[in-house]
Amino acid sequence: MSAIAMSAVIFAAMLTLMFLGLHIAVAMFAVAVVAAAVWIGPAAVHAVGTQIWAATEDPLLLSIPLYILLGELLVRGGSTDKMYGSLSDWFGRMPGGLLHSNIAASAMFSAVSGSSVATAATISTVALPNFRQQGYDPRLVLGSIAAGASLGNLIPPGIAFLIYGAMTNTSAGRLYAAGMVPGLLMALLFLLTIYIIARARPGLTGARPQPLSLRDKLRRSRYLAGPTVIFVVVMGAIYTGWATVTESAAIGVMLAVVFCALYGTLSVGLLHDAFRATMRLTAMSILILSVAFYLNFVLSQLGVAQALSRVVGGMEVSPIVLLWCLAVFYFLLGIFFETLPMLVGTVPILFPIVAAAGIDPILFGVFIVLMTEMSLLSPPVGMTLYVIQAVRGEGSIREVFAGTLPFLAAMILMTAVLIHVPAVALWLPSLMFGR
Repeated sequence: MSAIAMSAVIFAAMLTLMFLGLHIAVAMFAVAVVAAAVWIGPAAVHAVGTQIWAATEDPLLLSIPLYILLGELLVRGGSTDKMYGSLSDWFGRMPGGLLHSNIAASAMFSAVSGSSVATAATISTVALPNFRQQGYDPRLVLGSIAAGASLGNLIPPGIAFLIYGAMTNTSAGRLYAAGMVPGLLMALLFLLTIYIIARARPGLTGARPQPLSLRDKLRRSRYLAGPTVIFVVVMGAIYTGWATVTESAAIGVMLAVVFCALYGTLSVGLLHDAFRATMRLTAMSILILSVAFYLNFVLSQLGVAQALSRVVGGMEVSPIVLLWCLAVFYFLLGIFFETLPMLVGTVPILFPIVAAAGIDPILFGVFIVLMTEMSLLSPPVGMTLYVIQAVRGEGSIREVFAGTLPFLAAMILMTAVLIHVPAVALWLPSLMFGR
């Protein structure tokens, strides 16, 4: 059997096991071990321990629990409640009213948490009570929260960038710089979507809040200081070279503890809950990532990367056509699978194809994160949709599905911009780090 046929069998078997309900780590491990035993030999099976150890000793992976802990501290410390109120003061009077606050608050929280699911749960908890009895169409409210949550990994420091960087040996700092402009542009497209809907159907956006004086807005804006300071320090430390990605994450955690103390919420109980949640999420992420590294090892032993590279090189497919084909592939895959399974399950097989086509790995990193974030908005499996419905605790999940459609269209437009204008992602890392 050829290497390409073997890779197709591995990929199909892995997707089938995930579709049947097996955990992504179990599905990947089972497929990798069976493939190693059947097509390589006992030595490849015995290499499991060595490969997993090698995968988990990368210092970059230490930043994953640190960024998770950073988000947990901000949520449990009360920063997000005050941040949402401050942003509502500035965005509430725009056409679309408080819907803009959902996007702005999600973007700001994403800039320090790096988790879409955490963003969805946090903003839902804070925002939904503000919309009750105000005449807003519930579909738009829910859809705007889901859209804002999809910025969680795209706006640095996204955890998905760390995982992609570790799997492909790509600089996390460059990936963070590459995600900055597309993330902000995506947020602006969401705001524009709300503005257009509000202009076309003003009855859907409810009553606007009473205006505040500029003095009151500025006074309440002090609650934006925490997330803003943390983002500037963390990203500034990375971009200036003063600290590594992992070191900057540790600095962010210390700043989060300081702001919890300033808000009067720091306690042993808060730290205990934040540590427990961090350990749970970290264990899940590292387990999946380590198994993905073993699958990478098996595929490399089978010669899959070299075979795929030769095939793509012989086809002479243009990068734009290939990216559009992958966009359709990921859109369909996102209907059935979540972000992390899509990322770790497809990168080992698709990255050699992309490299052979001459696509910049930084550009592909932003592209694949955008595609996996789109999966969070894709009914019927998008994880954030169910998180929002769980926090809501009433009505039908179909309202959440319907509310995401205008924002899903905005993400498709952003995909087109990224494919046809790659400088959107590549300009900033080139400027900051050189070529």
